[in-house]
Amino acid sequence: MDLIEISEKQRLNREAVAGRLRAIADMLSRHNDVEFDRGGLRFTVPVPDEVDFKIELEIGEDERELEIEITW
Repeated sequence: MDLIEISEKQRLNREAVAGRLRAIADMLSRHNDVEFDRGGLRFTVPVPDEVDFKIELEIGEDERELEIEITW
């Protein structure tokens, strides 16, 4: 199977980021898949009942990073 990678980086306000995270959380809790629309294409990815969840926080002098990873 070929690798499909969708990457997006935007500067958003906190409320917009929270909305995006809520939308992903809603897809995970209500459906068996997550959907992404990019460039006029819709990607639907099935998600099993159990996944691996990783959260990582890095604090530097000038920058902070919160990374959330879900794999299966």
